[in-house]
Amino acid sequence: VQLVESGGGLVQAGGSLRLACAASGRTFSSYNMGWFRQAPGKEREFVAVIRWSGSSTYYEDSVKGRFTISRDNAKNAVYLQMNSLKPEDTAVYYCAARSSPYGELATTTTAYGYWGQGTLVTVSS
Repeated sequence: VQLVESGGGLVQAGGSLRLACAASGRTFSSYNMGWFRQAPGKEREFVAVIRWSGSSTYYEDSVKGRFTISRDNAKNAVYLQMNSLKPEDTAVYYCAARSSPYGELATTTTAYGYWGQGTLVTVSS
């Protein structure tokens, strides 16, 4: 599967952005999808994940209540709605696909086999 992110940009603190990830391939609906981010000089970190069916989600603690992950399997797309953005949310955001959809929702980068090129989100104070 190939992944292409979009929707990044510059926003003031307290603002909102909606990231989208478009996936190719007819098996998108069988993948769990995750969002990760990487700030300058830091390691890539988990943000959110959604099960292949959309039935369950999981978030990193610092984004709970502010970010919402969703997907539309008919459109081969996954989204990340980001509200109440903070300067510390500044990073390149990546979507990722995991082809083992059952069991615990994965939060580590090594669990995902497919990655997009990333989209930059900059939050100014």
